[in-house]
Amino acid sequence: MNAVTPDFVPEVLETACEWTAVDVADPSRWTERLSPAEVAELEAAVAHAQGVSDNFLEIGKAHFPLPTLGPRLKQIENELIDGRGFVLLRGLPRERWTNDQMSLAYWGVGMHLGKPWPQNAKGHLLGDVTDHGKAPGDPTSRGNEIGLVGLDFHCDGSDLVGLMCLQTGVSGGLSAVCNSVALHNRLVRERPDLAAELYKPQPFDYRGEQAPGKPGWYLMPVFSRLGGRLFTRLIRPYILASQRHADAPRLTDKAVEALAWMQDMAEGGEYSVIMDFQPGDMQFINNFHVLHGRTSYEDDRAAGKIRHLKRLWLETEVLADRPSQFVNRMGTHWARKLTISRMDAAQEKVGQ
Repeated sequence: MNAVTPDFVPEVLETACEWTAVDVADPSRWTERLSPAEVAELEAAVAHAQGVSDNFLEIGKAHFPLPTLGPRLKQIENELIDGRGFVLLRGLPRERWTNDQMSLAYWGVGMHLGKPWPQNAKGHLLGDVTDHGKAPGDPTSRGNEIGLVGLDFHCDGSDLVGLMCLQTGVSGGLSAVCNSVALHNRLVRERPDLAAELYKPQPFDYRGEQAPGKPGWYLMPVFSRLGGRLFTRLIRPYILASQRHADAPRLTDKAVEALAWMQDMAEGGEYSVIMDFQPGDMQFINNFHVLHGRTSYEDDRAAGKIRHLKRLWLETEVLADRPSQFVNRMGTHWARKLTISRMDAAQEKVGQ
């Protein structure tokens, strides 16, 4: 945790990773298109991995050979950590690949970018993002399970988060990313008192996924620093929801003001860009430098038009060190039974 003393003064960090909406307005700057040769290489890697095991958990980087695409992915990994912080990979042949082929190709690409983390108490290393029919006000609902409302800009719980589109819905579901480095630095310059408040541990709601007998909340700062690097963990709805627990620390007026400032600036459009996921697209984001959100979306289950993404949380090899609160969850109750989610979005069934 941050050791924030009364005289703590936050500093501007990693200005080379700042960007504005104008800087990233051209999609070609952040879209990496797979060549026909790279798609063929991925297809061969999928076939090779299928010959190794039908259990994704037994497929690592060594089982998914990408002699040409692999070095390109390494360059992308470096750009994610030390550069723009997000990328869209386009070109997987969704029209002729099955769900399992798509998911295995995505898993293999992910293994070249990092090591998987569990995403929830079910131990999912490869998860699903689709409407589960949960109400937005359900205190156990998580953002990947609801579609009726948009998602505020936020971070997930790992170095990198990856999303792959299997299918779009009827409408909506646009993805948005926002540069949290620029937000942090602007807050430091304009309201250092609010920035300092977000360096203090804040309560987050566990959404009912805490270990048995443990509190329904945990403490974590929104901003952390290690060396000259900025680390961000912002999920404003979860911080506000923590207040439903009588034993959770109360948010200070400054914390509430700082969270509202971050929300307003993120939604203002000066530091964000919107992209439209197409089937076969893969998006990867540096959680520490880039917030992500999305618009609400509508499905048509009768017609089989159901928005369905696959999700990875990854630990990158580029970061040599990170604050203790950002180490992976392999030692927690979330990792007691690691699984792969194989949800059929049309039937809302999960089988491991």
